[in-house]
Amino acid sequence: MSETAADSGRIRVLVVDDQALIRRGMTLMLSLEADIEVVGQASDGVEAVALAERLTPDVVLMDLHMPRKGGVAATREITMALPHTHVLVLTTLDDEESVFAAVRAGAQAYLLKDASEDELLETVRAVHRGESRLTPQIARKVMDQFRRLLAPAAEPPVDHPTASSPPAATTRTETALSGPEALSSKEEKILALIAEGKSNKQIAAAVFLAEGTVKNYVSRIMEKLHANTRTELAIISLRQQPRA
Repeated sequence: MSETAADSGRIRVLVVDDQALIRRGMTLMLSLEADIEVVGQASDGVEAVALAERLTPDVVLMDLHMPRKGGVAATREITMALPHTHVLVLTTLDDEESVFAAVRAGAQAYLLKDASEDELLETVRAVHRGESRLTPQIARKVMDQFRRLLAPAAEPPVDHPTASSPPAATTRTETALSGPEALSSKEEKILALIAEGKSNKQIAAAVFLAEGTVKNYVSRIMEKLHANTRTELAIISLRQQPRA
């Protein structure tokens, strides 16, 4: 990495994939864009973490299934160590467990490898702007996973209450599900805009607030909904929407 490259305003990308052909193909495609620079390539999660810490890229293009250390573990380490580096998962894995694990690890976007070049390039730029992106089929899988995690395991017995039994309204499940009701109307509006992939700047323009104020709102919403990333907020918002 040269200082002139870092100062050029280009999006600095680290490509991570255990298949050399895919790494080189992605690198070539990204390098053809005037606003993107590939600063490194890694063949597994161990190399990805080491290179990310050394190069501090803006965006990491991350595969999930790799030797030595997989993409989920690498994503978790990178996002914890480098809060300004965003991870875009690009993989063939579309099972719910892989998707959910990647989102929980801090991935800001999740694309399948059959995505078009235009979709991938736009997602790299969107992630760099701080936006979250999930393809519709992936968002649907993660919403289903959230529903299962938040659904009550079984109905509690109600015909023989005891003095030591906790009130139903204070059970862990109901407390978790009561989070969205705790949002103010302004917070609900901002959450909906986050689900649309809007950046803080775009949200500020839409709700007529300063960008710094929007950042504070986003932080409060994350606390109320127990979310770690904007992607999780987007998923929670989508989960609340009624299905057609």
